Formats: sequence, C-alpha cells, structure tokens
Amino acid sequence: MIKVGEHLTLDFLGTKQDYNPKFYGKIIYKIAKAANVEILNVSQHKFKPQGFTLIALLAESHMSFHTFPEKNIISFDFFTCANISPSVALNILKKEIKHQRVVVRKFDRSSISLYDDIYSTPGQKKYYVVNKVLEDFFSKVGQHIEILELEEFGKSLFIDGELQVAEKDEHIYSGQFVKSATNLNPDNSQAAIIGGGDGGVARECLSKGFNFIDWFELDPEVVSVCSKHLSKIGRKVKESNSVKCMWGDAFESIKSIEDSKYDKIFVDLNDDQFCIDLAAKNVSSLKRILKPGGVITAQVGCKDKKPKQVQNWLNVFSKSFGNTKLDRVFIPSFDCNWNFASSILKS
Repeated sequence: MIKVGEHLTLDFLGTKQDYNPKFYGKIIYKIAKAANVEILNVSQHKFKPQGFTLIALLAESHMSFHTFPEKNIISFDFFTCANISPSVALNILKKEIKHQRVVVRKFDRSSISLYDDIYSTPGQKKYYVVNKVLEDFFSKVGQHIEILELEEFGKSLFIDGELQVAEKDEHIYSGQFVKSATNLNPDNSQAAIIGGGDGGVARECLSKGFNFIDWFELDPEVVSVCSKHLSKIGRKVKESNSVKCMWGDAFESIKSIEDSKYDKIFVDLNDDQFCIDLAAKNVSSLKRILKPGGVITAQVGCKDKKPKQVQNWLNVFSKSFGNTKLDRVFIPSFDCNWNFASSILKS
C-alpha cells in the first residue's frame, strides 16, 4: 500500500449559532498548531444573505470550513500528509462549536480503493477493499470486465459491477453448483454448461467424472481474462480434451444439439430478471436436449436479499418441470447464502 495521507471530515449538525469570520480565522490556527502543520495562506468569503467559506492552504495540504446556517450545519475538512493525524481537530472543534451531533468520517488516502458491493442496501453499505486493478475494459460484446485483487478474497472477476467469482472461495460456489445436480441423479456422462466463463463449473464436472462437457459461453474475453489472472480455477479445463467450448449465444447454439444429449445442464447466467425471462423463453429447447431423468440446475441468487428474484426462477422451473429443489451455501465473498435451483426432467 502506498499511503498519501489522512483525511478527516466533520459535519456538525444542529449548530446553535452563526459564528463570525474571526472565529474561524482564530480556530484554524489553533488546529494547525495542535496538528503541527504550517499554514501558507488563508482565503475566505462571506456569502449574502448567509453562509461562510474558509480554506487554509497548508504546506501539508489543506483545511476548510463551510457553513450552512439555513440548515444549522458547519462542515470541516482536513487532509494532511503530516505525521500527526488530522483527528486532533475533533476535540478542539467539539469544544468550540455548540452542536447537537457530529458526523465523523476519516480514512487513509492511499493506493487502496473501495469497491461498492452491488448488494448493498440504503441502510447497510458494504465495500470490497481493492489492492490492485489488474484489468478494466469493455469486451466486444459490451460487458464491463474487471479483474481486481481484493484484500480479503484475492484475484476476483467483476462483470458490470457485480462480483462473479473470487479465487479464495470459488470452489464453494462451483462445488455446490455441481453437487446440487449430481445429488438428484448420479449419472455423469455428458453435461452442458451455459455461461460460467471462469471455468469453475466445468472443472467441477471433470472432477465428478463427466465424459464430455459442452461449454456454451457468450464472451471469449471473459474466458481469456480468467485464464490469464485466475488460471488456477480453470487450468484443468484448459488441459482437458473432454471439454468443448462453443462461442456465442448459447440458446442459438443449442438449437443444433441433438435431442436428449445431456445428463446435466448447468445454467450459470446472471440471476437478474432479464436472464430469468431468457431462460423461460428457451426452456423448451433446454428440455429437448436433456435426457429423461436428467437434471437442470441454475444459480438463482440470494433468497435472503432478493426473494422475489429467486421465486421467479423457481416459478420458471416448477412450471416447466413440475418439480424444483432449492439448495444454498454461504459464500464469504458474496457475504450471503447463495441459492441453486434444480429440476428433474421426468420420463
């Protein structure tokens, strides 16, 4: 990690008075002395009818005040590369400014960044700590592909802002995916995988003894970037002659597949409504290529966080196959239980 400095922001809420400019001029020097920083210049402006801004240029960066009398808020900002933390300003200002509550935010300015977890809610924000950005580009099919090195979970694939797989716990996801299907029917001869560009599901199928695996993948660049940065996940797949990769729209490709070919079909698409509708639209094709007694399994997302979405997947499977089993497993990098829906094609 390369640390640039420390940043502190304070928002004093429910302030009791509108202090004059001399107050802020005096207090800025008091803070500077306590923090052992050098003030190079001070610029200030009083607005009409109300409001005041002061910015102090420091040898070590800056401090600033912004007041919002109409909202009874005084905001303070302090960024420094000095040895003393800007937090020394907090105790000084709490004594000087009459207020009801103060909102404190402090963080390091460094080479480490925070990546918003797409499953965050308005009341609970979560982030991934990113040490390095290894890849960041848009593929030819329009997907935003990122490979990020996460502090806790290692190299990880993000597509369109959503974590797809992390090298630390990918085996939990892929392992449960295949286990959900094989528990319902142990026949492991031929499998079809729709999606799953990292290769984890294909690897698990190989470990279960499948003789042939047809892997339908839309975006070759996802497979390529995973092979480059997440090679441990799909290395055995790349080395195997039992896996045949078919590029392009999977549902177009399966139109040329013979009837009753596969013991298992794994649908590793996004868990959003678009993919639910896509699966529903093509479910007759999926049934056609599945052997009687064969199993179709899809990853359907987190029931705890998106119950309606999971239920919509279950509705598609129940309507088409008349039976559905739902499994779940906790995946640390997803920070939740993840669900897999399976159905058997009855004879």
